[in-house]
Amino acid sequence: MRIGAGKHKGRPLSAPKGQDTRPTSDRAREAIFNVLEHGVPGPGMRGARVIDVFAGTGALGLEALSRGAEHCTFVENNSTARRTLDENIQALHEGSSTAILKVKAEAINDTAKPCDYAFLDAPYNKDLSTPALQALADGGWLKDDCVVMVEVAKTEALPLPAGFSVHKEKDYGAARAVFLIFNA
Repeated sequence: MRIGAGKHKGRPLSAPKGQDTRPTSDRAREAIFNVLEHGVPGPGMRGARVIDVFAGTGALGLEALSRGAEHCTFVENNSTARRTLDENIQALHEGSSTAILKVKAEAINDTAKPCDYAFLDAPYNKDLSTPALQALADGGWLKDDCVVMVEVAKTEALPLPAGFSVHKEKDYGAARAVFLIFNA
């Protein structure tokens, strides 16, 4: 697993052993960022604030930082994944532009600095994405017109809370990336 573009292009990322963490593949991540840069309205990554929920290895948020995002908040409850996430952040020297929240996604606290982009890659078929979206909206984490990418299993339903609308959907193997626009 490697960073696909930007200042850290080609740098490797670690992943924990076992099946608890399922990182987005390099190929799918590249395709997701192509959509974010060319297929949805948004401010662009340069200078953006990003939140990576169910962060795992941090591949999505670290890719955003590599492509010019200013700051990424990672949300990860699993201690093994958090250790790997911290190792990846340190290996890329991104500690000063990141924060790690050690909470369940649906229990995220309020923020004073809303984000331009949000990534959610919850474990498949566990119905975790919808409550996480609601928590992000309720906690003020999302600017109006925030672009939210939610990765779910290809056949998984994704009920949307108020304020979210589907802009685009793309299938990547067993996964489906749903690109949402948020307006409070």
